[in-house]
Amino acid sequence: MRLLVASLILLLASPAIRSEEPIQNVLFLVSDDLKASVLGCYGDPICQTPNLDKLAARGMVFERAYCQGLACHPSRQSFMHSRYVDDRGPTLGEHLIANGFYSARVGKIFHMRVPGDTMPGTDGNDIAACWTQRFNCAGRESHTEGLYRLLNFDIATREQEGRQTAGDRDRMFITVEADGDGSDQPDSIAADKTIELLRQRAESETPFFIATGFVRPHYPHVSPAEMFLDYPLDQMPLPEPPPGDLDDIPKIAQSGRTSQSSGMAKYPDNIRRMWQAYYTNVTFMDQQVGRILDELERLGLDQSTAVVFTSDHGYHLGEHHFWQKSVLHEEVIRVPLIVATPGGAAGRSTSLVELTDFYPTVCDWVGVEKPKTLQGLSLQPILDNPEASIRDSVYVPGDRGNAIRTDRWAYFRYRTNDEELYDMDADPGQFTNLAGVGEFAEEKARLAQELSALESRGTRRNSLPKQGD
Repeated sequence: MRLLVASLILLLASPAIRSEEPIQNVLFLVSDDLKASVLGCYGDPICQTPNLDKLAARGMVFERAYCQGLACHPSRQSFMHSRYVDDRGPTLGEHLIANGFYSARVGKIFHMRVPGDTMPGTDGNDIAACWTQRFNCAGRESHTEGLYRLLNFDIATREQEGRQTAGDRDRMFITVEADGDGSDQPDSIAADKTIELLRQRAESETPFFIATGFVRPHYPHVSPAEMFLDYPLDQMPLPEPPPGDLDDIPKIAQSGRTSQSSGMAKYPDNIRRMWQAYYTNVTFMDQQVGRILDELERLGLDQSTAVVFTSDHGYHLGEHHFWQKSVLHEEVIRVPLIVATPGGAAGRSTSLVELTDFYPTVCDWVGVEKPKTLQGLSLQPILDNPEASIRDSVYVPGDRGNAIRTDRWAYFRYRTNDEELYDMDADPGQFTNLAGVGEFAEEKARLAQELSALESRGTRRNSLPKQGD
């Protein structure tokens, strides 16, 4: 049976199965620290994302897409190499350049420290060989003029002196209600440059791969002050984990920043302010996406260009008392993935997919051979039929432990041999760890065996650059 399924997958993934219109170009849009659940097209009733919602309406929305890294560097390495834990083989950009493409980066695609690299406009861990041209987008970040808040200390000031910035301990709790229209912000600059490149490429017969990386909603949460008014504080979520929520989560599995350890627990209204700022950042980023997509359409390039929107990973905003990323829970590992191809059908898919699948899909679209180093699978069978499936589970490797996510189950195993097991049908919030419950021992053993098989594809990550910023 498995052989039959595998054969069908290979048949469906053939480059011969294509959208009605030929795909000549690829526009890849990547947000930073964006949890799937906050987008309007993923069901959030509060966040205003009209441009991504419009893209979703004409494309395929992958409701269960998962990242292969719990922080910026490993995730971005994984989707640009289609590798789980290493950087073997050519990057996607290198492979396309070798096949006659123009390849450009605007903003953050490989890991850049935010704000450590965005303030001076430096390259971070970028791979130069991936691009024909590359452009950084600098900004003042937490030093942007406006009302600065350090929420875990309940500080609010317009003064520049004393503001936390790159490398400071509490920088992830910064918001800035910025003066001005936001045109000086890195994401606005990234949209400007992408629009400029699209206009240039419209005059060229060379196919293009343009990858634009937005830094929002990564901290510091900087957006024009007037946009904060669209999210009244009394309408913002206040996550309320059940009593004892952390009691059955192994210590190694817990976030390094909790509401209690950071000080956020003392200021419930500031938890709401963090949601307000996060939503505002997402809306600001969505506006930049809209500007780019409008220009793509105005130039007529939408008739020959596949558009992919995603994020490197999700984010905790007080769920389970956790903040930021780097844990295996659903809020972090589930990401948005929207794919719109010329002539392709619109729809929604609940099939399990990975960010490693992006690279082989592009190869199928533009008709180039897939490097043998790729570990992802083409999404084309699902783009042809949203009921199709290309795998039974997804694999999420982390530094402290690894995860496997199936249709029903989420299983995590850590280097200490601690475990978590969640029934995602009965407990989508992952509040009850079933790893120690006897009646689920057989299911846990099956998942543990499958996880071991997935882990054998690679070794643990090592020699990673310092995370954060």
